[in-house]
Amino acid sequence: MSQESPSTEEEIKTATAAQKDELDPERDLKDVEELSEIRSQLLTEIKKRIIGQENVIEHLLISLFSRGHTLLVGVPGLAKTLMISTLAEILNLSFNRIQFTPDLMPSDITGTDILEEDHSTGKRSFRFVQGPIFCNMLLADEINRTPPKTQAALLQSMQEYKVTVGGHDYPLSLPFLVMATQNPIEQEGTYPLPEAQLDRFMFQVHIDYPTAEEEEEIVRRTTSAYHPEMKSLLDPSHIIRLQELVRRVPVPEHVIRYAVQLVRKTRPSAEDAAPQCKEFLTWGAGPRASQYLILGGKARAVLHGRFSVEEEDIRALAAPVLSHRMITNFHAEAMGITTADIIAQLIQGS
Repeated sequence: MSQESPSTEEEIKTATAAQKDELDPERDLKDVEELSEIRSQLLTEIKKRIIGQENVIEHLLISLFSRGHTLLVGVPGLAKTLMISTLAEILNLSFNRIQFTPDLMPSDITGTDILEEDHSTGKRSFRFVQGPIFCNMLLADEINRTPPKTQAALLQSMQEYKVTVGGHDYPLSLPFLVMATQNPIEQEGTYPLPEAQLDRFMFQVHIDYPTAEEEEEIVRRTTSAYHPEMKSLLDPSHIIRLQELVRRVPVPEHVIRYAVQLVRKTRPSAEDAAPQCKEFLTWGAGPRASQYLILGGKARAVLHGRFSVEEEDIRALAAPVLSHRMITNFHAEAMGITTADIIAQLIQGS
C-alpha cells in the first residue's frame, strides 16, 4: 500500500496547491484512462457480491470521486449495507456502520472525553475516545430515526470534515464519505431531515427491487457456500489524487449554462421557471444543486474515459441531485405527481 493519505483538511489544501503548481495535461489524460479502467475493475469486483443495482453503484462512485455524500432510500433487504461495505473493502477504506435509534446521542457518533488517572502520579486528565465517525466510509443506517441534535452532529462533520468536542477540533481521515439510508415505508416515530440538512447530500438515490432474474441469482448465491474473494484496487492517497483530477476536468460554458438553467427552472417564483414547477412546487433547488450537477458531471465524464463534461452527464445526474431539493405542493400530492415526474418533464423539455 502507498503512503498514508493526509489526515487533515489543511494538509489536503497544501497537497492540492502543490499539484496546481505542477499541472501536467498529459499526465491528467493518462489518469483519466486509468480511472476509466479502474471503474471497469471496480464493477467486476462488486458484481462478485452485488447482483444488479448498476445505477446505484455508478452514483456511489461518482459521489466518492466528487467528495460528496449520498442518501440512499429503499426498503430493507436490498443489500445497501453489503454494497457499501463491499465498496469500502475494494477501495481499501476503513468502514463503520451506525444504526441510528431514538436514544442515540451525539457523543455516540463523534466520541467523547473520558477522565483518566495516572496511578504513578495521581494526576487526572481527559482523553478523547474516538467515535465510529472516524473512518473513511460511514454508513448512517436509518438516519431519520434519531433526534435532530444527533443528526446535526453527523451533518456538521460531513460539511467541515472535523469533530469538535470539549472545545477541541479533531480532523477526520480523508477521504471521508457518508452513505445515509432511509426506509420509505415506516415513518412513525421518525425525525425527517429538514430541507436545509438534506441539501448537504450530493445525491438522493432510490433503490428499487431487483428484477426476477436478478432475484433468482441473489437467492442462488446467498443460499450456497459461495464466498467470493475480493481484490483491493485503490487506497486513500490514490483516491485523493483522483478526486483532485476530477476537479481539474474542464467544463464548456454551454454546459455550465445548461446546468444552471435546469436548476433555475425548478424555482416556482423565478421568471424563467418551468410551467410544471410553478404549478406543482412550493420550493425549488438552490445553487448547491448547480454545483453538484457540474461536479458530478466531471466525475461521470472521467469515469467514462472523457476529459470534458457534456450535457448528457448533467441530464443523467439531474434526478439524484434535484429530487430531494424540490418540495411539491398539495396540488401535486392530490394528483399523485412526484418530483421524479417533474424532473423527467424538465429533462425532456430541455
